Amino acid sequence: MATDVFRITIHMVSRLDGYIAKKDNSISWFETSDNYENGVTEQDAVEFLRTIDCFIMGSRTYEHALELSKSYGWVYGDVPTIVLTHRKLPVNRQNIETYLGDLNKLVNERLKPNYKNVWLVGGDMLTKDFIRLNLADEIRQSILPIMLGDGTPFFAQIGQEQALHLKNVTAYKSGMVKLCFEIRK
Repeated sequence: MATDVFRITIHMVSRLDGYIAKKDNSISWFETSDNYENGVTEQDAVEFLRTIDCFIMGSRTYEHALELSKSYGWVYGDVPTIVLTHRKLPVNRQNIETYLGDLNKLVNERLKPNYKNVWLVGGDMLTKDFIRLNLADEIRQSILPIMLGDGTPFFAQIGQEQALHLKNVTAYKSGMVKLCFEIRK
């Protein structure tokens, strides 16, 4: 989604019951097998990732991505990645930096002047903060066809009502459904 307008997109993969990770933080449930004959073929991930200018993630998501990169490589490539954290974390790539500070300042002084298509790719607490501070523009939720009943919820205690506008729904051959909502401001 290339655009000339600055956007922050919250993206999350969840199960149908709304959880984004098991209690042990594993995502083994990503490997579900289903077939929806009327679905479309999923977009080439490498091509799609080229449309994103910058990633934002929380420290737990970053640590999980680091662990997965041992088997699958760093899936975010050379795209600038900002990890929001209060802790000292290992950073072994030039395109990754950590940030501790005001989120409004990060968005308005660092992100808006330099990027157009920024994706927040993990963290239920980070999602809540970006929604509460009115910093996110849209939510893209990819829902996998499985329910496990407990774990980490995608939207945990947002603490406010938030109006959304459905922009798009896509059903894939894998059984995954992608919902795209504009956040009403």
